[in-house]
Amino acid sequence: MKISSALISVSDKTNLLELAEFLTSQGIAIISTGGTADFLRTNGIDAQEISSYTNFPEIMDGRVKTLHPMIHASLLARKGIDDQIMDEHDVKPIELLVVNLYPFQSAISQEDCSFDTAIENIDIGGPAMVRAAAKNYQNRCVVVDPADYQEVISELQGNANFLSMKTRFSFAAKAFEHIADYDSSISNYFGKQFPECEVFPRTFSLQFTKVRNLRYGENPHQAAAIYKDSADQEGVFNQLQGKELSFNNVTDVDAAFQCVQQFTDPACVIVKHANPCGVSVNKDSISAYTAAYDTDPISAFGGVIAFNRELDSKTAATIVDNQFTEVIVAPKISTQASEVLSKQDNLRVLCIQNQASNDSTKLDFKRVYAGMLLQSQDTKLIDMHGLSVVTKRKPTKQEDEDLIFAFKVVKFVKSNAIVFAKNLSTVGIGAGQMSRVDSARLAEMKAVESGKNIQGSVMASDAFFPFSDSIELAAKMGISAVVQPGGSVKDQEVINAADENNIAMIFTNMRHFRH
Repeated sequence: MKISSALISVSDKTNLLELAEFLTSQGIAIISTGGTADFLRTNGIDAQEISSYTNFPEIMDGRVKTLHPMIHASLLARKGIDDQIMDEHDVKPIELLVVNLYPFQSAISQEDCSFDTAIENIDIGGPAMVRAAAKNYQNRCVVVDPADYQEVISELQGNANFLSMKTRFSFAAKAFEHIADYDSSISNYFGKQFPECEVFPRTFSLQFTKVRNLRYGENPHQAAAIYKDSADQEGVFNQLQGKELSFNNVTDVDAAFQCVQQFTDPACVIVKHANPCGVSVNKDSISAYTAAYDTDPISAFGGVIAFNRELDSKTAATIVDNQFTEVIVAPKISTQASEVLSKQDNLRVLCIQNQASNDSTKLDFKRVYAGMLLQSQDTKLIDMHGLSVVTKRKPTKQEDEDLIFAFKVVKFVKSNAIVFAKNLSTVGIGAGQMSRVDSARLAEMKAVESGKNIQGSVMASDAFFPFSDSIELAAKMGISAVVQPGGSVKDQEVINAADENNIAMIFTNMRHFRH
């Protein structure tokens, strides 16, 4: 299809001048709407006002400008089918449509955005034109993404102003994806305007953009891919080296990096099968790694290692010499560390920028048989303010620090979850048991296997203790202090058991189940 004329109407003018200058140089006529036409003419590019093209003025403060039969007939006309109608009504073809829409998502993301402002940022004519041109991709081309302008220029330049069917179909698919995302934002926003739907709209629309295929799913016979939330401006990750990621690799990376971001001082988290098996906050990354690894060297084999600092060469060399690992992830990898790690061909190395956030408006979702479960993300953190000491003995300063550390870690351990910690490092972790006392026994077993001294450690629980048995067991192990949410009907029985064994206990009034 040869391009002889183009209609350009954009709110985002990124890369627009380069495209418009090229079209003009190729003798392609440009038709444009008010604001875009002014921008082009200001920059020395001739553009015919759309009101001149349709012989109908832009009215209602620009609300009606492209909603005209001359425009839509031109975009929808089929070669060899509608030629007579086009001639009869003197409709000229517009082969290329360049449109991006009013910035609705950007507008509503502003804290001071009123409902009226949101309404005014709902584009009507733009989506109508995009749908028309995309539907008629066999005879028209629609471009909605400024990042694609260079591809248009290159293909026109190399093909005497012709665009291939393959390109037109690809852009049409992208246009429908763009419209779907746009409409999803609007429907979600409107659906939240009812008092009972402030967080969860009446219908919930999602759009994710495919990033890449994965090696396989949870098991090799399952296919898998990773997608990016279209509304999230952050990237997924940057893989610097190593073989392709699997589904399990990604879930482990997510668990490890979310956990390590809870800490401001240098920290390391080692994850195996979506559970932390070692965590430490320390003076530097290498000390944090060593302490995290020492928690459970057996489970650390083949795990994912995450840092909240740039990975240096000394730490990288220590990891390579110490263990086999599937993935290393950090906000940044030094050049020297990259050289060390590059010798391990299959080792995956990822960079992910720190994204710790207390934005509870973000939603987690889980596919279930009947549909989907939605919930706000568990972003709350604890500090010493707002905690309740419920025992006769108060925690020491070191116990306070260890309790806060342990409760941050237990948030990322599958329920029922127990964490033993000492000097801001994990000592033993018990995950995913059907009873809390079994999780405590598992944490003890892991500590003993690794040659750890539990005496004087603190214990964190992701939920309340329903009975005093776990506290009595902890006392026999030498646990000195406990942090838990509280809220059991037998809280007093549990507190009494702690007092009888001189264990300090604090309640957080915050549960962290993780299923």
